[in-house]
Amino acid sequence: MIIPARRRSATLIASALACMLVSGLLTAAGPRFHRDDPLAVEPETQDASRVQEWSIDLFVDLTTNLFGKPGDDTPGVHAMNVNTIDEVPDSSWFTNRVLARSLTLDEIARGPSAGTGPATGPLTVVAAKEAGFAPGFTVTDNAGERWFVSFDAKGYPEAATGAIMVANRLFWTLGYWQVDNALMQIRPEQVRIGEAATFVPMSGTRRKLRASDLDAVWRRANRSADGSYRAVAGRALPGRPVGGFRYYGTRPDDPNDIVPHEHRRELRALRVFGAWTNLVDMKAGNTLDVLVTDNGRGLVRHYLQDVGSTFGTGANGPREYDEGWEHLVETDLIWKRLITMGFIIKPWQTVPYEDVEAIGRFEGDVFDPVSWKPRVPTASYRHAQPDDLFWAARRVAAFSDDMIRAVVKIGRYSDAEAERHLAEVLSKRRDKIAAAYLTAVNPLVNFALTPGGLLSFDNAAVTARAAQDAASYRIGWAQFDNTAGSTTPLGETTATRSQGAQAPTSLPAAAGSFVRVSITAVSPAHASWAAPIHAYFRRDANGWTFVGLERTVS
Repeated sequence: MIIPARRRSATLIASALACMLVSGLLTAAGPRFHRDDPLAVEPETQDASRVQEWSIDLFVDLTTNLFGKPGDDTPGVHAMNVNTIDEVPDSSWFTNRVLARSLTLDEIARGPSAGTGPATGPLTVVAAKEAGFAPGFTVTDNAGERWFVSFDAKGYPEAATGAIMVANRLFWTLGYWQVDNALMQIRPEQVRIGEAATFVPMSGTRRKLRASDLDAVWRRANRSADGSYRAVAGRALPGRPVGGFRYYGTRPDDPNDIVPHEHRRELRALRVFGAWTNLVDMKAGNTLDVLVTDNGRGLVRHYLQDVGSTFGTGANGPREYDEGWEHLVETDLIWKRLITMGFIIKPWQTVPYEDVEAIGRFEGDVFDPVSWKPRVPTASYRHAQPDDLFWAARRVAAFSDDMIRAVVKIGRYSDAEAERHLAEVLSKRRDKIAAAYLTAVNPLVNFALTPGGLLSFDNAAVTARAAQDAASYRIGWAQFDNTAGSTTPLGETTATRSQGAQAPTSLPAAAGSFVRVSITAVSPAHASWAAPIHAYFRRDANGWTFVGLERTVS
């Protein structure tokens, strides 16, 4: 079933219509496809300028996701924010980049960066760091710009800062809104305390920031041989921060936020992207909503603000051995360990990690994307469907070895072995993700129909070298009534991947006509490929336009 997330121009009526559409209430009323389908941009037409800052209790958020099932718990719900060709439109949540268009290596390496980092000269500390575990503080540079600075933990040079920089570029390339991060070296003598800077110590009483407070930061941070400290500086985001977002439900004061977050495909896709990068720390505390002005109205932009908890290291050192393998709490596993008095061997207990200090515990030989687990299973993680995982895997598979190496270089690791190891593991994990998810559904993509009726398509699993091509493809042609939703058979054809498939001569010629093409793949190795894909085309003045896709899942 195609469930477009569309909104028309009227205000309250438009919002109500969109809610009905994403919930599937209007799929039988009116035409199935409109003239503007498929939507490339999610319509966010309402003024959100009245959104106020809110605070999400992180302990409540953690326990709710860990022990409960927040949000809609209806099984098998199709992603609600996809367009008629089953793709995610650009929005305040996501921007299509990799796979959607050609990206240069320089563009990927630059990512969200708008410059070279803080202006040269002294840095003024304007606030202590009061969230997260990494040592750091907030500063303004010589040009008056605000930056959030974090350091490597003492004894672990380049680990946290390298992970932040590389993950930042990966997730930007994947399509998420990211902070403008830059690597820099800071010397204590270039840092001064601002007059208004305050700090909340363990006593809980806010007071002025003192030099001794900065000394505590320096003691926790890793000091280079020349006396400087390697740091990541994140530019303050444009707009007004209004708190983070949960991975379920909607934000009640944002009139554009009508799709439950557990049913947004780009958030479900983090199950795959998280597995690829080992992003185990998925929580509301690592997100940030920012109110910006767009075309004269308020719009809430949703950032994955902190994706640095990736690869094999965290803010304060290497990952625990079971991170990426188990949730923080798994009741069935607790019982098994009690019954066996602890004599139960889990895969993570025998993984032969390479000793690469700057990368930590990160490997690709034993890694299994299907069984990978974050610390806490978010609602969007639980709701991910095979077509969501396929969509995400295509984007991971689109990273070539050269692209991965270009991103890893942004970590500026002084040890060439660290750079090699990280790029090699990311490539291995990419290939395993492609093999697991691109073969799990009928993997046909890139449908086109020429004016003369020649159908073409690609097999995403074959393109990613995750599978051999099908022996043949069976294709059923039908005229589609866009108002009634009914079909009239036109004939059947077959094709091999080495040739296109010619349509029957009875295809409709009138502008505004529709055809549905149903394709199954004959592959003894992949039974799931026998589930049909339905591609819809509309006859326009210049030929056939691809307007719809149903990827059925067996």
